Amino acid sequence: LTDSGTSAMSKNQWSALMMGDESYASCDSFFKLEQTVQSLFGMPYVQPVHQGRAADYLLAKIYTEPGKIAIGNMHFDTFRGNAEVLGALVEDLVFDHGKDASSPASPFKGNMDLSKCEQLIQERGRENISVMILTVTCNNNGGQPVSMQNIKEVAAFAKKHEIPFVMDIARIAENAYFIKTQEEGYQDVSIEDIVKEQLSYAQSAVMSAKKDGLVNIGGLFVTRDERIFEMANQLAIVHEGFITYGGLAGRDMEALAIGLKEACDFDYLDYRIRQVRYLGDRLKEFNIPIIEPTGGHGVYVDAKRFFPHIPQCEFPAQRLVVALYEEAGIRAVELGACAFGSKDPVTQEDIWPELETMRIAISRRVYTNDHMDCIANALGYIYQHRNEYKGMKLTHQGSIISLRHFTAGFELL
Repeated sequence: LTDSGTSAMSKNQWSALMMGDESYASCDSFFKLEQTVQSLFGMPYVQPVHQGRAADYLLAKIYTEPGKIAIGNMHFDTFRGNAEVLGALVEDLVFDHGKDASSPASPFKGNMDLSKCEQLIQERGRENISVMILTVTCNNNGGQPVSMQNIKEVAAFAKKHEIPFVMDIARIAENAYFIKTQEEGYQDVSIEDIVKEQLSYAQSAVMSAKKDGLVNIGGLFVTRDERIFEMANQLAIVHEGFITYGGLAGRDMEALAIGLKEACDFDYLDYRIRQVRYLGDRLKEFNIPIIEPTGGHGVYVDAKRFFPHIPQCEFPAQRLVVALYEEAGIRAVELGACAFGSKDPVTQEDIWPELETMRIAISRRVYTNDHMDCIANALGYIYQHRNEYKGMKLTHQGSIISLRHFTAGFELL
């Protein structure tokens, strides 16, 4: 279902829980976390929050304005939801092959297309662009990485146009792995140094620490701008808690301080990403269509090609999620017509997304390859019988359409 908050903590993290300082203000645990973040990320100002969507709220509240556009490669859904509630607009400007599930495998499909950004500015005006946000890795299209070169180019573009540049770094260690193994000039650079360089180009960053923080709960809003930090402090006091705990217990900050460092271990990353790749290879043995190459945190099955007879208006990816649960008790998640669908603001007609996928997210430090085989065998059986399946009907949804997939209800057709 998700790799967020479902990973296994190490013995060092479990030990650190016992050291938690639960003082309301200025607890020792915060300062341990602050020092770790400053060392790894190179950002001087650290505001903890209870999880990533709280950091998304701070980002949306500080950096967006009603009616103005936040440009991204592909925005994470909880930022999109926060922006929608605040009246802001969002645009996903990844390269075309990054949103084509059938495109050939190529590195760095998460890169932002700056020619599209330039065109948007020409059409809508610089004054209507509020922020540029680069999400690494890119969750919406398969956990695809972003190259260091693209990060540099986006930062330079933002500086040229005087647009604030922010990064969503929930999976920044995984992105660093891809840079180290696939981008020229980084083979001999440590994961820690690649992580720090990525962030050196941004003004601020948000993180769901439940991914590459290797903890069950927690998030971060970090910045190098003192004025931005003061704004985040005030919002955190209203919505999260005092500025030195931000909705987290001291013990959680202790575990996070260690998890951030452990996530930068190359051997751990190598095993994790190879396990994801193993699942992708097993699915391809059954001729199951997936987004290629496999990314950092999961395998994405292309439901359009899996169920070509089910139209998007009948939610083929959601049907595949249900089929996998029916067959093997394995929970995955739909990232398609429900998660990314929208309505035309004038005609109210449905707008269907390019991607229609089922995400199989892999928790960190939890599974063996035997578990991957179980997933592959179940999907292989479903694929053999794929023509027997029909679509689904949406029965109810929440009022925030960009977050409707969290609580939507369906019926089988």
